Amino acid sequence: MPTVVARLPAAKRHHFAEPLGPLFTDAESLLEAAGEPIVAIGDVVTAHLGAAGCQPTLSVVDGRTERGPIPEWVRTDRPAAAIERPVKNPAGTITAELIEAIEAGLDASEPTRIVVEGEEDLAVLPAVLLAPTGATVVYGQPGEGMIAAAVDGPTRAICRDRLDLLDHEAEFWASIR
Repeated sequence: MPTVVARLPAAKRHHFAEPLGPLFTDAESLLEAAGEPIVAIGDVVTAHLGAAGCQPTLSVVDGRTERGPIPEWVRTDRPAAAIERPVKNPAGTITAELIEAIEAGLDASEPTRIVVEGEEDLAVLPAVLLAPTGATVVYGQPGEGMIAAAVDGPTRAICRDRLDLLDHEAEFWASIR
C-alpha cells in the first residue's frame, strides 16, 4: 500500500482549475516557447510531444485519458523512455512514492517514464516544485489543449499555495525539499 502524503478534498477541487501557464493547441508552438528540461504529465500530452519529435526528460502517465482508456495513437506516438518506473498513486492523492519517482526521474541521465497505477493528475504540482528553474511542465487541459507551466518563482508560489489546500501528512513538505 503506497504512503499517501497529501489528499485533495473534494470541496477544494475548484481551486485547481486555473491553468498554471498558457494554453497551446499544437505541440510545435508549445515547444518553441518551452524551456528545458521538459516534463510531460499525462499520456496524451506525452504522445503529442513525441509526435512533434520531443523526448521529455520525464513523463508521468497512467494509461488513461479523461477517466477512459487511451486510444492506440497515444501508445504509438508516445516516445520510448530508457527508464520506466512503476508507482502507485490513488486518484486525488500524492504519494511519497510518486514524489520520489519524480525526483529520481529529474536526476536521471536518461529519459524516464513514471507509470502510475491510479492517477497522475496532481503530479503537476510536485513536478513544478522539483524541476529546475527554467524547465517547463506540460499537462493537459481536457478538451482544450496543453498547458505549459514555466518553472519559476511565481509558478512555484502558486503550486505551494495549491498544495497548502491539500490535507497532508507532516512529512509532506520535507519530501518536496
